[in-house]
Amino acid sequence: MAADRAIASQRCARQGTGRRPACDQRHPARSEERLPVVRLPAGIRSGDDDLQSLCALGGTRRVGTAVPRACYTRPSDRNTDDRLHSHQSSPLGLGRKRGEQNQAIGRSRGGRNTKIHAIADAKGRLLSILLSGGEAHDCPPAQRIIRRINPAKKLLGDRAYDSAELRQWLSERGTKAVVPNKSNRKQPFRFDKQAYKLRHRIENAFCRLKDFRRIATRYDRLARNFLASICLVAAIVWWTL
Repeated sequence: MAADRAIASQRCARQGTGRRPACDQRHPARSEERLPVVRLPAGIRSGDDDLQSLCALGGTRRVGTAVPRACYTRPSDRNTDDRLHSHQSSPLGLGRKRGEQNQAIGRSRGGRNTKIHAIADAKGRLLSILLSGGEAHDCPPAQRIIRRINPAKKLLGDRAYDSAELRQWLSERGTKAVVPNKSNRKQPFRFDKQAYKLRHRIENAFCRLKDFRRIATRYDRLARNFLASICLVAAIVWWTL
């Protein structure tokens, strides 16, 4: 009886004043549309009641501030995500035991690769071979590889070997340099254009090496194994020509 009287009094108060008592709740999503909705049970609370925003745990890429002298602080990178790196391939392992500094591997535009320096005879057979990183220039190792063979009358090379010091050194050995001039050279040198047409033979020698996939993609991790594979192919080509 007491409950029925309380409900009747609330209805009377609602009809007289036109306002809802504080205990009468409606769903917040339906309150704006002014549609009658069944009263929510006592065990369900409204979604916008006593909500608080989450506090940030720390700065970007870190959970919190590092404790001084407790751990090594890694230098920040340009990328905001740890899963992204400035290079596609794995690091070279600087300062580690498994580094690649002594394995003739360098980083060039195409990635990590190895450059093969070689000298061929008039028939296109390889006489001397030298390995270097992919970023190395062709001209600096030229003297090292030329010393391994006997002095020749002519030495053909592309524009990468256009160096005044190399030309002078070859002249002292009694070898005539047949190398075209670079486009930015102020004092061009004269060279035998007719003899330069035979430079395709060294290119053919490299094409024969690339026929072997083991050399074209360098399956060997160590430089000595890779050089041994090149020498084996050069010996095969030597006897087939």
